[in-house]
Amino acid sequence: MTAQARADIATARRVVVKVGSSSISGEESWRIPMLVHALADAHRAGIEVTLVSSGAIATGMPYLNLDSRPTDLATQQAAAAVGQNVLVFRYQEALRPFHIVAGQVLLTAHDLENPTARSNARRAMERLLGLRILPIVNENDTVATHEIRFGDNDRLAALVARLIGADALILLSDIESLYTKPPQEEGAEPIDTIHPDDDLSELQFGSAVVNTVGTGGAATKVSAARLAASSGIGVLVTSADNVAAALRGENIGTWFSPADVDRETVTGAIDMVDA
Repeated sequence: MTAQARADIATARRVVVKVGSSSISGEESWRIPMLVHALADAHRAGIEVTLVSSGAIATGMPYLNLDSRPTDLATQQAAAAVGQNVLVFRYQEALRPFHIVAGQVLLTAHDLENPTARSNARRAMERLLGLRILPIVNENDTVATHEIRFGDNDRLAALVARLIGADALILLSDIESLYTKPPQEEGAEPIDTIHPDDDLSELQFGSAVVNTVGTGGAATKVSAARLAASSGIGVLVTSADNVAAALRGENIGTWFSPADVDRETVTGAIDMVDA
């Protein structure tokens, strides 16, 4: 059943959690065990959890002797090829004490735009969840090009949540909630709840930020959250450090209330092939 409020996440059937590069790579890689512990608790409680994890390029950078995120596509692809392997290994090592197996799922935008590829992706993920495997989804940066990339994994997470009919989506950030303007500015106030019809034009989320390890920012999270919420999926935006509290349904972060839509109709529309 769709999570209508934060508290419903704790009893949801299926939840997608997204974490960004800056939260789990480099000096922040210590968060992987913490993140996995929270996911394992939810898994044991019977929730079907899917993790959308950025970080392949950032994880691969040290192995290519790179101090900052490469700007050319070929080097990004090379870093992703190395980093994805290491990243999934780290997740699996953290999952081992909980006796949970990870399943790697790499997608491009084309996979979710093409009806056949999308159907194949859904079938594979449904089977993984049915087998109690933890799917770890990332963009397939090794083969993706600038023209077909999702742009950021917040949007990928929203599309994956729609693909598998998730009840809730948790977008993990570097801050505890969204604010009315950049939080370092005077007068910035945390936003508790955003409803489907709320006018956000007066709020200052800022443009997407590209840092030394990843892409994204408040604006991309708002866009992705509204995409998922418009499909009837409740969305919580909060800090990666709050992942356990988020999965317990505690009153934290910014909640995007789901639109009142027929989930089956939405799924049918997604699957419809243009004539």
